[in-house]
Amino acid sequence: MSQPVSGATEAARASDFLAAARDILPWMIEIRRDLHQHPELGLEEFRTASRIQGLLDEIGIVHVDGLAGTGVLGLLRGTAEGRTVALRADIDALPLEDAKETSYRSQVPGKMHACGHDVHTAVLLGAARILAGMTERFRGTVKLIFQPAEETVGGAKMLIEEGVLENPAVEAIFGLHVDPGLDVGRFGIRYGQRNASSDNVHLTIHGRSGHGAYPTSGVDAIVIAAQVVTALQSVVSRNVDARQSAVVSFGTIQGGTQRNILAERVELVGTVRSLDQTTRELVLNRVRECAEGIAAGMGGHAEVEIDPSYDPLVNNDAMVEVVRESARALAGDENIFVIPRANMGVEDFAYYVSKVPGAFFSLGVRNEAEGVVHPVHNNRFDIDERSMAFGAAIQVLNALSVLDSPR
Repeated sequence: MSQPVSGATEAARASDFLAAARDILPWMIEIRRDLHQHPELGLEEFRTASRIQGLLDEIGIVHVDGLAGTGVLGLLRGTAEGRTVALRADIDALPLEDAKETSYRSQVPGKMHACGHDVHTAVLLGAARILAGMTERFRGTVKLIFQPAEETVGGAKMLIEEGVLENPAVEAIFGLHVDPGLDVGRFGIRYGQRNASSDNVHLTIHGRSGHGAYPTSGVDAIVIAAQVVTALQSVVSRNVDARQSAVVSFGTIQGGTQRNILAERVELVGTVRSLDQTTRELVLNRVRECAEGIAAGMGGHAEVEIDPSYDPLVNNDAMVEVVRESARALAGDENIFVIPRANMGVEDFAYYVSKVPGAFFSLGVRNEAEGVVHPVHNNRFDIDERSMAFGAAIQVLNALSVLDSPR
């Protein structure tokens, strides 16, 4: 197996890969714009999957299709057995009207690639094309994961269940996300906790109806619900270590039928976010205990339904260091931004890094001079497409860094 290269050699290699990525940038732009014009929501990405399959065929990469319905797994093998690394791109769009005035704006009413998944897909195809031209220079296997439904049901979990991390077993995985807060040519990294977990909480408070003039004749579910909501705000402040993070928020509350009738039933729907699995379990347990205990103590009872969503995304520090070294070779230390705080939003790449060491990082796409400044999930979101060359090059470097390293 080849030995790790020196810093000078790594910089030269990075320069070669960036040049190669820039050579195929028009090809990546064409792919990205085509996908941007034809966005598809989670588990509906049939055209997108077909386009990916056709491009992999053109490059000469074997692939497995139909994973979770629309997922695609490409397989690149080197000259001999060795390590296995995976690169992931999500492929779904959002239910949002595209308000941009560009030639490549969405042609599908009410659907838009407002989170950059079209970019992620084009970048991974670019990395795949570069790697496919140099399979004689590495040992091992590169898995190219084109994953559906990141925005909805957590397609990562579905693909893991279908075996994308097995046969051969993945030893490291890398994923990137466009970041309109970072200029083109910059990268964002975060050691450890990167994104929160998310759990949906549905509380049903049961009381007993009665006349509002005679409250002792019933059990007021609204009063119970008010006490429960107030008490749950102390779950974080009095149960979670102040050095950790969690959020308990309720977005809807519905109950009652008439101004002078005690409500028999109140429903509350909310979300719980946390940054590690231990805190997550603690908060969810306390939510259940508080709601049930307060309701019982006031003469009613509470039903607590918890719908687990995405896991917390905790990067592997060694894999983040791989990304940092790749970014340093490509763009220099001055263009590496160490993200100071974890994001309380969710990302289903968390499912991969809970199984194998991995790193999720940010790709700068901002160009203020050109007005490319809008955040993700905004109806005017766009990117400076030169960023895709940096994205493809760094993923090539990340993959080879793992393949070249000894077990």
